Amino acid sequence: MDQNIAFLELKYGNIYGGYPNFYAISEVAFLLYEPKTNRIFLETWLNDVDVNIVNVFSKTNELGNTIGKVREVMNMRTRRKKQYDEEFSLDEKDLDHAFAKLRPTRRPMKFFMNKMFKKYRFREIVTFDGKRDIFLCEKAQIRFNRIRITDLQKDITRETNYLFSLNKLAKVINYKEDYGFLKSNNRDYRLHPIASRQITPRSAAQDAARLLLIHEEYHRHRDDFLMKAALLLNKIEMMKK
Repeated sequence: MDQNIAFLELKYGNIYGGYPNFYAISEVAFLLYEPKTNRIFLETWLNDVDVNIVNVFSKTNELGNTIGKVREVMNMRTRRKKQYDEEFSLDEKDLDHAFAKLRPTRRPMKFFMNKMFKKYRFREIVTFDGKRDIFLCEKAQIRFNRIRITDLQKDITRETNYLFSLNKLAKVINYKEDYGFLKSNNRDYRLHPIASRQITPRSAAQDAARLLLIHEEYHRHRDDFLMKAALLLNKIEMMKK
């Protein structure tokens, strides 16, 4: 538990008006946690190509339970957002143009990740439901040689026999961002101002920060974590009734 741990989160979406099974990466967040010093290092790569993608996020209630899905269109260069139209479709020429713009972005993303591998010492990367994240990284020719990849969602699912979302687990641990601090039920961490500014709502950096605190609560305060997880599930069941 005293080894440095890296946390990886990606944001990605379909090209607006394009194929539903092709994903363009818009953000990569890499968070390095040093248990011995309690320090957090957070670095983010943003794709700034002029392509519109569709972001999908969960609308949740006060228990973190999903009550709907929201789709929004975002231009990766300007970060401006507009309303999603499910009838909108690009013609083949415009779609080919979007693909041509996206291909060169693999190189800067690969450069960013290789820089993280050289800059920080760690042996493990923690993801959350990260199969597609790793696949998209490998598609950009990023290699995870001699790095152990752990999917925290799978570990927690095996122990609780329930598929928790990141939103629900953030409620379990009582995740908070508070004036340059990350806080949960039993943990709190001071953030460097540069790191703090990266943690914005629904960003990859925010997901990486939540993942760190969930990981630490689960591994260092397991009994408390499992008890509060069971309490949340009871509340969700009561609400359904």
